[in-house]
Amino acid sequence: MGVKSVDRLALEFISALGMPPVEYVELAAQLGVAQVGMAPSPIAANPYGYPEWDLRRDPALLRATKASLAANEIKVSLGEGFLIMPGIAIADAQATMDVMAELGAPLVNTVVIEPDRQRAFDQFAEFAAMAKVRQMTAAFEFMPMMWPINLTEAAEFLEESGVSGAKLVVDAMHFYRSGSTLEDLARVNPERIGYVQICDVPMPAINPDYGAEARDNRLIPGEGDLPLAAFIAALPGTIDIGLEVPLSARAAGGIGPVELLSPAIAAARVLLT
Repeated sequence: MGVKSVDRLALEFISALGMPPVEYVELAAQLGVAQVGMAPSPIAANPYGYPEWDLRRDPALLRATKASLAANEIKVSLGEGFLIMPGIAIADAQATMDVMAELGAPLVNTVVIEPDRQRAFDQFAEFAAMAKVRQMTAAFEFMPMMWPINLTEAAEFLEESGVSGAKLVVDAMHFYRSGSTLEDLARVNPERIGYVQICDVPMPAINPDYGAEARDNRLIPGEGDLPLAAFIAALPGTIDIGLEVPLSARAAGGIGPVELLSPAIAAARVLLT
């Protein structure tokens, strides 16, 4: 077992590129990371060719994942896999919510891509209620593709939704690509920020496919143009920081998971010291 980190660092789920969950937890332990983000099934590219898996449909795998977390003294920092969007009812995500509660996630995150504002508010309120009954906190993550398009609009969304205690997940890529600033961050109630994700990217964007870049090919902190040190310094000092660095192209080139992620973890730890 690797040496556990003593900082706020978590390894985000898409950084593992579809690795099955037991192996993912063991990878985090080997890398010395004591927290992991988790999703119920793969949501990024699969350059390593892992078999398909789904924690919602495989009770034995869910039990094994829970046992691996306990054995490796690793906690789930964030539960992913929730969408608020047209044609999808958040109530249909009960099984995903149950998985995250079983794994001990304190926070569950949804992405809002619903142009009907009232429906977005209603669905988020339902999502928050689903989380609360399972003793988890609801959060949502904005991205610069549709409303809420930046940090200011995201903070306004939380207030207008009327959901008490809900949080924001602030992703450094989405933050800077949306044109948000540290001045914007300073105007947000720090109690509303529940979680932060870091990576690096070029500024301005080079890849015209924003979604593909975000899911599959980001950069290790220090390789791009984001002022991550200033970003982290402007955040609440106790907040967990998830390292979200899917590096699919490098993995497809033959670099294994440990070799792939070790430099990213080292770079993130420098930022957190």
